[in-house]
Amino acid sequence: MMKRLSKTLWNYRSICLIVLTPLLLLPLPVVVSTKQAECAFVLLLMATYWVTEVIPLSMTAMLPAILFPMFGIMNSSGVAKEYFKDFHFLLVGVTCLATSIEKWGLHRRIALRLVTMVGVNPAWLMLGFMSGCAFLSMWVQNTSAVMMMMPIVEAVLQQILGAKGYAGEDNPNLQLDEIDDHIEKMNKNLSDREDPDGPEETFICVQIQPVPEPAAALAAECTPVTPSRTQQDLMTCKAMCIAIAYSSNIGGIATLPGTSPNLIFSEYLNQIYPKCNCINFGKWLLLCLPISVIMLLLTWMWLYWLFIGSDFKFLWRCGGERSEKENAARKVIEDDYKFLGPMSSQEIFTAVVFLMMVLLWLTRSPGFMSGWASLFPHHSSYITDATVALLLGLSFFIIPAHGPSRKYEALISWKEFQALMPWKVALLVGGGFALAEGTKESGLSLWVAELLTPLGDLPDLATIVVACIIVTTVTEVASNAATITIFLPILSPLAEAIHVNPLYVLIPTTLCTSFSFLLPVSNPPNAVVFAYGHINIMDMVKAGLGVNVIGVLAVLLAVVTWGVPLFSLDTYPDWAPVLPGFNSTTP
Repeated sequence: MMKRLSKTLWNYRSICLIVLTPLLLLPLPVVVSTKQAECAFVLLLMATYWVTEVIPLSMTAMLPAILFPMFGIMNSSGVAKEYFKDFHFLLVGVTCLATSIEKWGLHRRIALRLVTMVGVNPAWLMLGFMSGCAFLSMWVQNTSAVMMMMPIVEAVLQQILGAKGYAGEDNPNLQLDEIDDHIEKMNKNLSDREDPDGPEETFICVQIQPVPEPAAALAAECTPVTPSRTQQDLMTCKAMCIAIAYSSNIGGIATLPGTSPNLIFSEYLNQIYPKCNCINFGKWLLLCLPISVIMLLLTWMWLYWLFIGSDFKFLWRCGGERSEKENAARKVIEDDYKFLGPMSSQEIFTAVVFLMMVLLWLTRSPGFMSGWASLFPHHSSYITDATVALLLGLSFFIIPAHGPSRKYEALISWKEFQALMPWKVALLVGGGFALAEGTKESGLSLWVAELLTPLGDLPDLATIVVACIIVTTVTEVASNAATITIFLPILSPLAEAIHVNPLYVLIPTTLCTSFSFLLPVSNPPNAVVFAYGHINIMDMVKAGLGVNVIGVLAVLLAVVTWGVPLFSLDTYPDWAPVLPGFNSTTP
């Protein structure tokens, strides 16, 4: 009887958690009965639902629209305004660009070109794949970048393993010309663990483009016999697959639109500190691109040492005769690239728009000089990165894809855009903005700031290190966007309480939110790579621990060195409120 009861409770554990959580938190609004306590009830309820994912993340984000009007914290129309911000326009524009890049195959050309530049030695090949994936992930969702790269990586791995029928210890029947067969498996992984980081970090599963005919044909020519697999071959496959998953997160932090936590942080800053205008695309790139490069190189060396070997003589060895497997891998890459043919007019236009978007972002308001936004002197502050993204994104729906000899068709259609647009991310982020506004309106943020004031006795760097470690730990079991949405309303009052520049706390913790490297379920890129069957959970845990340490140390190095003059992190800004007991002139 007890066994049956325990089994029933386990089967309905989600329902139990959904019901018990508000009941356990009920003393806050009933007994304490203050606006701060009522807002804390909503915050803790949403945090629990987001971490456990007992109901979809985007539906949890709807709770402020229900509970804030009921508690009298904000009226319904006031809450509704928080669900669509400048962030969403930026997301729409970037998704238009990503849709065109993927539809016309520009991502394959970029990735293959980067790989051919570094060579086919396993170590250099891994660096080439990591560089290609990281670069793509700077501009498209992290999951999309991984799913664009993995078919190319899989084609090369088949040649390294030297057999058509082998694709990993856990998935021996994976075939190159049957890549579409495991889309269903990837969808299952992603449905079990949906993470918007994606650009991280995204809730959608992008269809993998079929492997080009030369690669598939070359794989089909392999003799279908039991492959001769050495331990080094298996370790090389593990290293390359894990490298792809990790490099997508590493590349995503380099730009503001690269991953959702960056965008959430940027919009949160505009909402809570409207006079702060120091976060823009150019400054973020100056701060985070070096972090990405440092992380990418150290992660590459760490994975090489962990899986392949400790002999780093290849770093200064040049030339030499290639092995048979290196020649086979090179042939796959070269055949894939030749199959693409010359750049099409659609690819050229997409590349031009991409470069224009980056250039306009960088020069809008660079900080050290007047940008093009100064051409509108009376309303230059009205123009944001979202304005640029939306303007250029709109062009993909207008410019014809083909010449006048064919029926008019735009470069992308609404259906194609809608398939890639992460609507769930948009709702999730909107819920985070509504929650942040509610903490401000109810006075909860001020109450938390006063409560945390004694932490001012600790060294500032110690406080930041603890915050980074906590965030990095939580993001392994909760989605990246949910994690940053939970912690931003807590960390900004903390910074005010200890009288430290809020950016000094918020920037490193935002970046650490993307460091979900430990488990296949930590984010969709990990799940996609795990579905190919080359790696097991312990491989990812061992590798992820080292990369987490590398990431946290790289972020801390940045914020205490070149980040200080870039954002004036060593002074308390005039755009942040000064709590009672602090002199506004003290740094």
